[in-house]
Amino acid sequence: MSLRTALTRIGIAAAGGALVVGAASPALANDDWGHHNNGSHHKLYKGVVTAPGGLNLRDRPTRGSAVVGFVGYNQKVSIFCKTSGENVQGNHLWYLLADGTWAWATARFIENIGPAPRWC
Repeated sequence: MSLRTALTRIGIAAAGGALVVGAASPALANDDWGHHNNGSHHKLYKGVVTAPGGLNLRDRPTRGSAVVGFVGYNQKVSIFCKTSGENVQGNHLWYLLADGTWAWATARFIENIGPAPRWC
C-alpha cells in the first residue's frame, strides 16, 4: 500500500478524552523519527505557526474539512510530509502534522525550521 493510500485511511477518533490513531497511520517515536511496521523510518520536519490567531488542524487538506485540532501562534509543530491541496492565499501545499494527532494544516501559515518537508 502506498503512503498516500495509507494516509488517506488514517482514522482519528476521540475515545475517553484521548486521541486514538488508526492502525494504518505511522507510529511516532520520542526521537523525532516516524517508524513504520516494515522497519523503515522518516525524520519529522519542524515548523512554527505564523498565523496571528493560530491555525486550525483538519482531517483533509482542504479548508472545508472537519476541524480536528488547533495550534496557537508561534507554536512549533512536527511535520511528517507535504501534499497538494486547496489553495490558501496563493499556497496549495498542506502539511501532515504529527504532534500527537495526525492532522492537516495549510503550509501558508507554517514557517519551516530547517529543510522543507518531503512529499507524502
